[in-house]
Amino acid sequence: MKKNWMIPMMASVMLWSCGNREEAPVSGLKKADFVSEVAGKPTALYVLKNAKGMEVCITNYGGRVVSVMVPDRNGKMTDVVLGYDNIADYVASDGNFGALIGRYGNRIAGGLFVLDGKEYRLPQNNNGNCLHGGPQGFHVQVWDAAQPDGQTLELSYLSKDGEAGFPGNLNVKVTYTVTDDHALSIRYEATTDRPTVVNLTNHSYFNLSGVAGSRITDHLVRIDADRYTEVDSLLIPTAALPPVEGTPLDLRKPTLLSEGIDSPFGQIVLGRGFDHNWALNTGGDVARPAAGVIHPGSGIVMDVFTDEPGIQFYSGNAMSGADRGKFGVVYPHRGALCLETQHYPDSPNQPGFPGTVLRPEEHYLSRCIYRFSVQ
Repeated sequence: MKKNWMIPMMASVMLWSCGNREEAPVSGLKKADFVSEVAGKPTALYVLKNAKGMEVCITNYGGRVVSVMVPDRNGKMTDVVLGYDNIADYVASDGNFGALIGRYGNRIAGGLFVLDGKEYRLPQNNNGNCLHGGPQGFHVQVWDAAQPDGQTLELSYLSKDGEAGFPGNLNVKVTYTVTDDHALSIRYEATTDRPTVVNLTNHSYFNLSGVAGSRITDHLVRIDADRYTEVDSLLIPTAALPPVEGTPLDLRKPTLLSEGIDSPFGQIVLGRGFDHNWALNTGGDVARPAAGVIHPGSGIVMDVFTDEPGIQFYSGNAMSGADRGKFGVVYPHRGALCLETQHYPDSPNQPGFPGTVLRPEEHYLSRCIYRFSVQ
């Protein structure tokens, strides 16, 4: 009988293909849905994992954290950040889900600052102020990406002199690392050829409940800060740093968000909830927890570490319920919270605040770590 030698060969090819097929992300995201081109540059989805199963998916469009999968107290892998499941929705959205923010995170009053005697005018995209570097900030740029290993993603971007009104060619590098102790580490670096101002952060929206489409009022939040930057009606700092003592902004111990989020306290009214910068007690010690979040139901705990002097806590007050995110989930009002490590808002116009000027002989370095565990 004549043997069909093609059969074993085809079987061998199929086995080889299966053995070398790229593993699908635990998040359920599809890499193909992030393969596109924006402003002539290619976009993609990058998957980072540690040996214990934590997984983080990031797209180089805006350097956005798309998903963070960590175990709850029962070992169920849970996505704790909001976002979209394809690049088209990110491009169409005017939101900041998971984005890298720059050149200047938070607000600069009137879209104006003076540096070395020269006035610089910026886009006014938030009640006459410049918010998060303006509408064409780092959150909508396509970053160059390199993945040296399975736990690390390096993103780089050249912000050219005059981009969004900021001076100097700013070379930025951001390194995302999933560490073996269930943390997402973010390292920001930058250099410039002219004096400029820099304040980089990440705008991930967290919900630790594991319940899709839920609100964050049942989360407990703590922030190691005795003072906060008081704001006016446009959320611009007044330069005052009042104590948190005796106010709903006292989060030095884990506090249920529903207890203060709708308080008649003036600062809460102005922010329509929590939307303030806390002046941290940590003194730049990245080993000391600056803030933390606990969800009693899922048992998931997130601790935040940083060498920055401040952290902006935002309780999703502007979320309208109109956003349909990953896998069709509708994100409700206050459906997530943000903890953005940073220098203070409007620092270029506030001489009493820690400075944000970067000069050519200097190297900008900022660190943020989101570490996850279970209660």
